Amino acid sequence: MPLVYAEAGLPMIVRKVGGSPEVKKHLEDLGFNVGSEVSVVSSLGSNLIVKVKESRVAVSEELARKIMV
Repeated sequence: MPLVYAEAGLPMIVRKVGGSPEVKKHLEDLGFNVGSEVSVVSSLGSNLIVKVKESRVAVSEELARKIMV
């Protein structure tokens, strides 16, 4: 399922990263690699705060839909 539908606070494993090659590279640079653990911290409007590799990253709903967990 896309990360945008994940329950807050529940650790998930990234299964697939979609989008154009530029979007994939950007997400991988942020730490959204296949097999990495992520969890949604909170949802602010259409943006998500996501914990990735001991960091918190804000991603738009559009980008969160490209990350499959």
